[in-house]
Amino acid sequence: MTPSPCPFCAPDPGLVFHRGQSVFALWDGFPVNAGQALIIPYRHVGSWFDATPEEQEEILRAIPLVRERIEADHAPVGYNIGVNVGPAAGQTVDHLHVHVIPRYQWDVPDPTGGVRNVIPSRGNYLKEDGLSVPE
Repeated sequence: MTPSPCPFCAPDPGLVFHRGQSVFALWDGFPVNAGQALIIPYRHVGSWFDATPEEQEEILRAIPLVRERIEADHAPVGYNIGVNVGPAAGQTVDHLHVHVIPRYQWDVPDPTGGVRNVIPSRGNYLKEDGLSVPE
């Protein structure tokens, strides 16, 4: 799954903007939106479920810090925060990383469902149930 060598074990120092005790944050090299960042443990660990409670806690504490940094240069109106665990979930680098994706008005035609859109036909449950989407 992970190209060798692991891109997160030896990250580009120019992309790293936060260094904590057990995690760091960097700008995503392949962002889906301007300002996308990743929070990554220094230790090479495959998934959220393999991380220690201390690593998980520091990742969660880093999210607001990453948000502040994104907002210093961008003006998002929302965020998606997510983790891909395993190939079936789309994980392509076998080193835990948490995506902090800034969202902008109209970056997609209909964002209803948010992270539920990982399975597009099931993302917008409001339309599937015949309900109107709030405007």
